Amino acid sequence: MKKKIKVSDLPRFDAAAYLDDEKAIAAYLTDILEAGDGALLASALGDIARARGMTEIAGKAGVTREALYKALRPGSAPRFDTIAQVCAALGVRLVAEPMAAAGGRRDRKAA
Repeated sequence: MKKKIKVSDLPRFDAAAYLDDEKAIAAYLTDILEAGDGALLASALGDIARARGMTEIAGKAGVTREALYKALRPGSAPRFDTIAQVCAALGVRLVAEPMAAAGGRRDRKAA
């Protein structure tokens, strides 16, 4: 019989450890944005800020380190201007792309 592993015995996953370059950060944010969850976006930006250095990002965003931790903690609902400031401090931008029309049709202008 195999030994059972308790979930509580597993190491806690930290995405920040894997966000070591711009491509990884962009891919991570793209996946998070597709989920459409604002609190998840805030938490992901917190992961990226921790990977880059929370104190440095807070300074660039014009907020205190404590306020940045509070705004980007899991389950938070930061204001859009806070998200925009953090994105600018991280050197990333959120980009809108057209979604495919219902039934897979594309906009006539794009064709």
